[in-house]
Amino acid sequence: MPSSRPASAFPGQDAPLQVGIAGAGYFGRLHALKTTAHAGQNLVGVFDPDHGRAAQIAAETGSRAFGAFARLLEKVEAVIIAAPAEHHFTLARQALEAGRHVLVEKPIAATLEEARFLAALAQEKKLVLQVGHLLRYSAEHRAITARITQPLYIEATRIAPYKTRGTDVSVILDLMIHDLDLILAVVDSPIAEIDALGAAVSSPSEDIANARVRFANGCVASLTASRISLKTERKMRVFSQEGYLSADFMARELVHINRREGIVLPGTGGFRRKTVQWGPHDSIAAEHDAFVASCCKSAPVLVDAQAGIRALDAALQVSASMAQARATMKAAGLLRSMPAD
Repeated sequence: MPSSRPASAFPGQDAPLQVGIAGAGYFGRLHALKTTAHAGQNLVGVFDPDHGRAAQIAAETGSRAFGAFARLLEKVEAVIIAAPAEHHFTLARQALEAGRHVLVEKPIAATLEEARFLAALAQEKKLVLQVGHLLRYSAEHRAITARITQPLYIEATRIAPYKTRGTDVSVILDLMIHDLDLILAVVDSPIAEIDALGAAVSSPSEDIANARVRFANGCVASLTASRISLKTERKMRVFSQEGYLSADFMARELVHINRREGIVLPGTGGFRRKTVQWGPHDSIAAEHDAFVASCCKSAPVLVDAQAGIRALDAALQVSASMAQARATMKAAGLLRSMPAD
């Protein structure tokens, strides 16, 4: 397969970026629709082993269904990989080796070895490798990071009712990794220790998990993720020397107790209460904006391969701690049967 890029658009020029989608599932369709609507992108086509699903999305977006990923790569400058996580490495490697920019959904790969290989390959080829940690492009992320820079304790909850989508991986890689990535972006310190517990209930891997992450600088984060809950809840609380912050991502509201802004709270020694609200925000569209800017205008990659590696490393450490906890409890006779690892 030729490694040269198509001549329809070049970085630094105003012509739309020629984009292909790998994966015709839920997120593949979303990315296809966003690409079609984006002025800086042109959707060339969609690849999926299930050609019928690819054809449906191609018909919906006025693009083309490809029966082979290699054929799609011949026609594009960049590819968005929205396939199951087990295929991320193979598809991203093939795209990078062909000289194409890559936006890969989270997690970046299944193992750290694979993730580091992709990072090195993108650097060698001087190509964009962006990882789809969507929360980094959200209004709530900006609201939190604008107000808290030195957290002492973080509590994150991300729970939802059961859906079959995403169950190819554990709840750690499906849901918890969003909050892990956001916390790693705020806490400027290496992870020192992780204690975690979880259980598989409706799928082969964990559906509910809790992790306590201690950082080298003393900050502690407690994360809970579930995909077998009766309701959807996404909240985060942050305690710091700068104040206290409580964010409800579903209500699109943040309450900040601090000394700088807001209504004075009587009898608190000068603390103020500031409520921040935001309207609907299209994080996927913002993610596409960033991808185009990096590919065509050489803008820095907001969520690069190193960020993807850090989040994956943390998620794998949570999984390892969980496995160790189960083994310890089983050895002590506290568990009669164990779900498969």
